[in-house]
Amino acid sequence: MGGHDLGRGAVATGRDPVARAVADRLLAAGCVAADLEADELIGAAPDGDALEAWIRRRERGEPMAWITGRARFCGRWLRVDPGVYVPRLQSEELARRAAALLGPVPAGRAIDLCTGTGAIAVHLSAEVPGAAVLGVEIDARAARCARRNGISTLIGDLDRPLRAASFDVVTAVAPYVPTAELQLLPADVQRYEPPAALDGGEDGLEVVRRVVAAAARLLVPGGWLLTEVGGAQDRALAPELDAAGFEPAAPWCDEDGDLRGLAARRPDPGS
Repeated sequence: MGGHDLGRGAVATGRDPVARAVADRLLAAGCVAADLEADELIGAAPDGDALEAWIRRRERGEPMAWITGRARFCGRWLRVDPGVYVPRLQSEELARRAAALLGPVPAGRAIDLCTGTGAIAVHLSAEVPGAAVLGVEIDARAARCARRNGISTLIGDLDRPLRAASFDVVTAVAPYVPTAELQLLPADVQRYEPPAALDGGEDGLEVVRRVVAAAARLLVPGGWLLTEVGGAQDRALAPELDAAGFEPAAPWCDEDGDLRGLAARRPDPGS
């Protein structure tokens, strides 16, 4: 493919022969969005040799975002470094809900635990320009990536680097896949993505429970915790939320009816 001009202008439609050939290879490798991925690879590759190398990496199952160095989240391109958890489309709803809750707070403060690339924090910063938004990440590589995405990020274990009662909104996309169900994830996810960003322990809530305890300490009265969960984990987490002093949580689901997250408020005696 090195003889082709594969700049951004090369793919105008899916009928382009180069795009069709790339899409056919990706489809044969099991990529479900082969046409879209072909367009993205061709549009981002600096030349034909790089494109061929990228296609081969994708055929082996390496995440697209690691190959191109970027991913789209809530309409914005984010840098994604190799080895860092790739933000998911399903997490966009959490980001939007968090921005709506943070927005009415004058000079509000938000902390994104397990920030990864900083995707949710980037959205909060863009949607609520007056807010102070921080990230916390235990993985130094991911923390560097979040900083490159413009997020002030502390390296630490959840709330340990932070002062109590300092935030209006706490967000988290912590690992919540039960250990026994990791084997059900797509093969390329199991092969490439960091296990620590996926494995939530026996029932998937090992880290999420710690997030609840951290949020109870970090939030001001009337503040909100938004965390990603799945399956029936909203019900399983209800006792921890209650014990930590939160009001009953409001879960949300995707268009297929699958649980995607929950929001819980810390009571405000003065309201």
